Amino acid sequence: MAIIENSKLTVVGAGSVGSSVAYAALIRGSARHVVLYDIATQKVEAEVLDLAHGTQFTGSSDITGGSDLSAVAGSHVVVITAGAKQKPGQTRMELAEVNAEIIRGMMPRLLEVAPDAVYVIVTNPCDVLTVVAQRATGLPPERIFASGTVLDTSRLRWKLGERAGVSTASVHAWIVGEHGDTEFPLWSQATIGSVPVLDWQAPDVPALTREELDEIAVDVRDAAYAVIRGKGATNYAIGLSSARIVEAVLRDEHAVLPVSTVLSDFHGIDGVALSVPSVVSAAGAIPVRNTPFSEDELRSLRRSADALAAALDELDVPGAPSTGAEATA
Repeated sequence: MAIIENSKLTVVGAGSVGSSVAYAALIRGSARHVVLYDIATQKVEAEVLDLAHGTQFTGSSDITGGSDLSAVAGSHVVVITAGAKQKPGQTRMELAEVNAEIIRGMMPRLLEVAPDAVYVIVTNPCDVLTVVAQRATGLPPERIFASGTVLDTSRLRWKLGERAGVSTASVHAWIVGEHGDTEFPLWSQATIGSVPVLDWQAPDVPALTREELDEIAVDVRDAAYAVIRGKGATNYAIGLSSARIVEAVLRDEHAVLPVSTVLSDFHGIDGVALSVPSVVSAAGAIPVRNTPFSEDELRSLRRSADALAAALDELDVPGAPSTGAEATA
């Protein structure tokens, strides 16, 4: 498919994350037309007005929106950030139940007005909700996927770059699996430039150790908690990473990004959405099936799959996922 001309991005949800996605898309010129949609009329109209006031400084993109569903019509990409926030004392599964109901009710309505769009789920827990949304709509898995570990991967590359004394862009490493507690790095494939991460040497920079890598992985996994403790929510980085995913679709880039699709026989795993390196283009997201994993990494991937399968079972989502517990590489 060719680059989409006169492209239209709709962001569903005008909270801190949705507004940050729209802002990042305007600043980066991710789409020609950016739309912000939310059922809260006063809130969404205020956010659109605030963003529109700065468009002299953002290039050729424009911003519109509101609380009428017709604003979504004709979208090429729809990014979904709408959903409930986790309340004090509320378990993650309780939040999943609330947001699953929101997604089930919302997706058929969105699909009516934007039947040809690629849908990107940002609302958490995004992996679980991607399965819910895909089954609620019957869309091909490549056309409805989650932002997954694109942000987690950016966090990992930033920390490695800081430690190794190189540009973040020179770090080639991935966080895969669940966007959450069971995510993990693909250390077997991680390099700085062309050098395996543990072999990297630079003047006045001590070599990395396996213990340090383990600490970095924990820091990346828990990074969102640190931000939330300090300011109540994460928004800027997820806005930027979501805009990057949108660009890969609208520009038909065939970029490899760790988004989360509903997997089918990926190293023996079926029916759950996990982040793995995937080719993202105007057609959507296709997992790179021959991505190498070490034996330990395969066990970690299946642990992620087991956790998500249990969540789906608790939510009573139709269809029995298979986590490939007995599969080999």
